[in-house]
Amino acid sequence: MTDNGGSSAGSATVKIEIYDQSYNVNADGNEEYLKELAAYVDGKMRSIAESTRMVDSLKVAVLAALNIADETFTLRQRQQEIDGPLRKRVEKCVAMVEKALEHTN
Repeated sequence: MTDNGGSSAGSATVKIEIYDQSYNVNADGNEEYLKELAAYVDGKMRSIAESTRMVDSLKVAVLAALNIADETFTLRQRQQEIDGPLRKRVEKCVAMVEKALEHTN
């Protein structure tokens, strides 16, 4: 996904708007997903601007980026907390299946 104004083979340039600024971005085949991302970022920026009464768009963008980064890190941590125990259970199940298969031969 680039904001170069041009289009490469297999990707369409899509015009999106975030916080009253327009961008031409290569969609790489998924325009709806890109539009959804843009709407999410726009919503975060508007929410932060409203709650902080901040007008500087660069500062609003940085705070929105921090907010989105926090969401991402929180989700990663939750995923890791799930993956560890789940992986152990899967390994235990595989070992049980392998043991059962050994007994049938």
